[in-house]
Amino acid sequence: MNVADIENRPVAQSEIKEAELVWADVRKLPFCIYGLFDARNQPVFRRIPEAIAQELGSGVVGLHTNTAGGRVRFRTDSPYIAIHAEMPSACLMPHMPLSGSAGFDLYCYERRQCRYTGTFMPSPEKMNGYESLIYTGMEGMRDYVINFPLYSDVTNLYIGLHRQYQVEAGTHYTNDKPVVFYGSSITQGGCASRPGTCYQNFLSRRFDMDYINLGFSGNGKAEPAIAAYMADLEMRAFVCDYDHNAPDTDYLRNTHKALYKIIRQRRPNLPYIIISKPDFDKNPEDSRKRREIIYTSYREAVEGGDGQVHFIDGERLFGTDERDACTVDGCHPNDLGFYRMAEAIGSVLARVL
Repeated sequence: MNVADIENRPVAQSEIKEAELVWADVRKLPFCIYGLFDARNQPVFRRIPEAIAQELGSGVVGLHTNTAGGRVRFRTDSPYIAIHAEMPSACLMPHMPLSGSAGFDLYCYERRQCRYTGTFMPSPEKMNGYESLIYTGMEGMRDYVINFPLYSDVTNLYIGLHRQYQVEAGTHYTNDKPVVFYGSSITQGGCASRPGTCYQNFLSRRFDMDYINLGFSGNGKAEPAIAAYMADLEMRAFVCDYDHNAPDTDYLRNTHKALYKIIRQRRPNLPYIIISKPDFDKNPEDSRKRREIIYTSYREAVEGGDGQVHFIDGERLFGTDERDACTVDGCHPNDLGFYRMAEAIGSVLARVL
């Protein structure tokens, strides 16, 4: 359809004065939103239902509206793409770039390859939303995906396009049933430099794969409520990146296998990938104890006849060369760390997708 014909809404006090620009709400057609719960009908974007978040406590209440894993896909031949993001605040942290915690980035599909086009760069002076515009340099209709921030809330998002061009629904993912990732701040995306370099987005581009990011920074503790919720999700595979947020080894021992059982009871044939934490070197003694507990969950599942369970040793996720260059603080991965995690996890996903 023509951009001028889409159901649009004027954006108040826009500072972008590009000629012929039309603003469109991403909750409206033809845009397709992925990775967020009931996105067209919620007053703010969220990753799980508010009632589930309330049951899990204040930590998850504050994090479930962080938009990690959120994506918008569409097709257009507009020479530029702009965003107007309304955000109650922007998450500013000392160890993570604002472009990752509060920024959006843009990718374009060309000859079945998804490549980085630019970052809609947030401003430290505007912490309650911002605008940005990217000239794509492309001609003709192309598929685009905009990745949402990893550590900030978003109330509304509007996309700006040239009114004399076209816009359509984006091509659906080849692997359209999502892979669900559950875990900690690392799972949520801390500390990628921008949304497209968290490990799930590396994998999403590699496999043309939809996914849901249920990493909750400091609050991924495998409670029965979140386990039951995830067990009811229609998914292609489950990645259990649960380790870090268990307060101690006793807690991990009491919850890791229990999480597996709850999901396996509901999804007996689901590929289930178990990962231990990647920052093994920070505390090797504790890491070995945790890995043994997690490996025991895996071994007992295999001995019980489960042929769809897989184990990835977290000590190997960062590789061997320049391991200490893979994090920003000895714990949270940077882009190199996330890329290496994606390579290791992708070698298993390649067999199950």
